[in-house]
Amino acid sequence: MFNFDVVPGDSVLNILRSSRGDVLDIVARTYRSHESGETINPDSYFLRFPEKPDSRIIALPAFLGAEAGLAGIKWISSFPRNTESGIPRASAVLVLNDYETGYPIALLEAANISAARTAASAAVAAKALRPDGCTGTRVAVVGGGVIARNICDYLHAAGCAPDAYVVHDLHEPSAHALAEHVRATQERPASVTSDLGAALEAETVVFATTALEPYVHRPFAAGQVVLNVSLRDLAPEVVLGAQNVLDDVEHCMKANTSPHLAEQLTGNRDFVSGTLAGVLNGGVKLTADRPVVFSPFGLGVLDLAVGAFALRKAREAGTAVSVPNFFGETRRW
Repeated sequence: MFNFDVVPGDSVLNILRSSRGDVLDIVARTYRSHESGETINPDSYFLRFPEKPDSRIIALPAFLGAEAGLAGIKWISSFPRNTESGIPRASAVLVLNDYETGYPIALLEAANISAARTAASAAVAAKALRPDGCTGTRVAVVGGGVIARNICDYLHAAGCAPDAYVVHDLHEPSAHALAEHVRATQERPASVTSDLGAALEAETVVFATTALEPYVHRPFAAGQVVLNVSLRDLAPEVVLGAQNVLDDVEHCMKANTSPHLAEQLTGNRDFVSGTLAGVLNGGVKLTADRPVVFSPFGLGVLDLAVGAFALRKAREAGTAVSVPNFFGETRRW
């Protein structure tokens, strides 16, 4: 009853890298559970620092009902200047709590969980929004960091096989590193461009940057699919010119995301076509006469679902580290 496990990052990473198909299924299923009201996903809480306006630590509490019966919280930091020292921007932990007693049952390294669920959500969206597949098209990736690498991996796992990738990043070595990763892991052409406008002409455009405010003001064309993963790259007029699919409408309309800016500009949410779960369930119908933009704010329930899977696999493999007597008192009297 009072077991407590720690799952280190190398275990989490190995499990998730060998289970991308499972993670895709988990993310799609969790979106449906969230849509049907089987989850509790409060607002994220942001800890900001006046002297580091680009940095933050975010708490994402959540409850995943149905068969999981788990609560928990992800505590994830984003310090973009880390990349100047060659270390990842994000670091995180995930605490899982038993629903019956409320006791914490595990602590997992969660930067890899966060990256996997973010990338899987983008891949699930790409598959749903481009049901005929990616053959004969190009995928452009704006931003060449860890999240972008994971998105490329998960697009491949989801069967998205474009004719070529093109990568744009203000930090050119990052762009070349991502292009080389795609060539090595997918045996697919991948080039680097310093011309953002050229990248934005691809049939599928992925944004995975650390941008704090919009810099893309040109509209997208009919038939383009935009995976707006970093949420703040697009000016509101770009959003208003597209069909908009969100992961959760209320969550996306916060923190000056691109959809939030569009709401502030118009005073309404008429530009929202629906949720990704609605697309997956067939309730949201999209047309071919306008581009589609998918904006995922990122749901804590996805971290719980992927984290619960990683914990189960780590226990089965013997890579979860049990901490005896973690709780100092286990009897009331």
